[in-house]
Amino acid sequence: MSCPSSCETSCQSCGSEADEDTSVAGMLRMERMPHIWCPGCGIGSVVTSFVEAVRRSGLNRDKIAVVSGIGCTGRVAGYVDFDSIHSTHGRAIPVATGLHLANPDLKVVVFSGDGDLTGIGGNHFIHAARRNMNLTVICVNNFTYGMTGGQVTPTTPAGANASTTPYGNYEYPFSLPFLADAAGATYIARWTSLHSRNITQSIEEALQHRGFSFVEVITPCTTLYLRRNRLGDGVDTLQYYQDNSILKHGADTRETAIDFQGKMLVGKFVERQKPTYLDAVNATCARLIGDDYQLYGKTPPEKEAEKK
Repeated sequence: MSCPSSCETSCQSCGSEADEDTSVAGMLRMERMPHIWCPGCGIGSVVTSFVEAVRRSGLNRDKIAVVSGIGCTGRVAGYVDFDSIHSTHGRAIPVATGLHLANPDLKVVVFSGDGDLTGIGGNHFIHAARRNMNLTVICVNNFTYGMTGGQVTPTTPAGANASTTPYGNYEYPFSLPFLADAAGATYIARWTSLHSRNITQSIEEALQHRGFSFVEVITPCTTLYLRRNRLGDGVDTLQYYQDNSILKHGADTRETAIDFQGKMLVGKFVERQKPTYLDAVNATCARLIGDDYQLYGKTPPEKEAEKK
């Protein structure tokens, strides 16, 4: 209920509350702007798509928490106006898992980069997907460790130059949609930072999805990856995305590998339903203990009644 007076905060006299600012700018910490990301970097575009997705979803901002790791994308947690945790390197997913288990009513979003999530954090990634933890994971993939010197990451395309592979990457890179699918994720999509509307739609779907949802966004790292590989600037990369992205919803994730400056598949690849980790835990406890088992203060029949 809007306050009939001109005040901007909760009013003790009438008990009403001011309308929450649900604009995109209202969900950002504008006092911390300008941000630190380099010109041409795609992280800011992904953040804009994220807050627009939250706005469209109608989710209560107080019921959303953002967890990030270390790296350029890890700074996202400090720029969005939600409860957030800037965790340690590679540990965004286990921190998010603990937060969700402690408060299952929260919608916990993990926002981090390819190195943080699938390098040092790779083991956490596959097991959270295997358990079908009810998390939304947004991976900004720029093929490099942008904050620490441009080292090779698990997603750096074969042949690409990095500070630790100056003569070209000789390792086999991960295809993150294939990795997430094989591990058990139940919602998987990939876009580039050029596809802002598609990113928004996928994140909105991921926020509404029950289970481990994964959205990969390919973005340019202008300062390190593009320079080292002589690929021009951010605008050149967006043109490359325009020319080389192939839309294929429902594609077999085994086909989603990315070659250096080759074609790349984008789209929503996987959307399926299966019990989440807590669903499985609660079903087992109820089966062993019976309907008197207290499920976060409510019995299973009470929880089922809430769904109707």
